[in-house]
Amino acid sequence: MTTSHLPARSPEDVPSELWECEEEALAAAAAAGRRAAAWVRSLPGAPTACPVGAWLAGELPETIETATASLTPEECDRMDPSGVMIDGTGGVDEVTSSALLAVPCVVQDAPWLTAEQQIRLVAVASLVAGAARLLAQDPGTAIEHGQLDRMWALLDHAIV
Repeated sequence: MTTSHLPARSPEDVPSELWECEEEALAAAAAAGRRAAAWVRSLPGAPTACPVGAWLAGELPETIETATASLTPEECDRMDPSGVMIDGTGGVDEVTSSALLAVPCVVQDAPWLTAEQQIRLVAVASLVAGAARLLAQDPGTAIEHGQLDRMWALLDHAIV
């Protein structure tokens, strides 16, 4: 039996067309990130200067804003020209993603925050990281069926 392979196409060969409501969905993502970052900045600061306190007050809100402003369906899961599957990023780089994934561990070192505030921080980071993964795995469904909008509604509930 002979197997013939179709020529592989690179992502640059495929024209990028906007999903219906893509611009609105990405604008809503950026706005949700700004709201979440403002909430994180409003949390009580550490009683004494410490690395975790500085990270929570400065780098984490920036990370949240960067992640939500960077979301793009163009960075979805795909195959490379040789047929190897490549995990997409949803537009969020590895450093930003790593910072979001560190939140559940870092909040343990923030005893000045209440347990509720710590849980809300974990929820915010999880939702932002999850939105990128959702966009990478199935951008059409995420955008056209309102899954991203539902994530932002959950995020808004977490920061109230």
